[in-house]
Amino acid sequence: MSNERERSPRRGMCAAILCLEAIALGLTTPVLVQVADVSLGTSLAIGLGLAVACLLLAGMLRKEWAYSAGWVVQVAAVGLGFVIPLMFVLGGIFALLWGSADLLGRRIERERAAAFAAFDAANPPTP
Repeated sequence: MSNERERSPRRGMCAAILCLEAIALGLTTPVLVQVADVSLGTSLAIGLGLAVACLLLAGMLRKEWAYSAGWVVQVAAVGLGFVIPLMFVLGGIFALLWGSADLLGRRIERERAAAFAAFDAANPPTP
């Protein structure tokens, strides 16, 4: 029962979004080279750099600062739209998903904490 109480729905949802976003951002690398005519080194640094950042942040979501860093990645993904216009849409979708996961995750955690507190109050441990 205590394992269930420690599991964070917010962390799980946000990590899932970051992992999916890592795939999308990694795939921007060839688009940057072929379509946007960005040099290979710069494209690798941007596309794969953001993808690796997403994966690392997905693993660091136990810390509160990682959620703020996740917002920075969302801004960077939308900012790629200045180079690849479709990223305004795709980055915006991921930012919306990230925001939803963050806000709904917080709400679920608050409601679960209240439910567990009510359950504990109604069922005190027997000595």
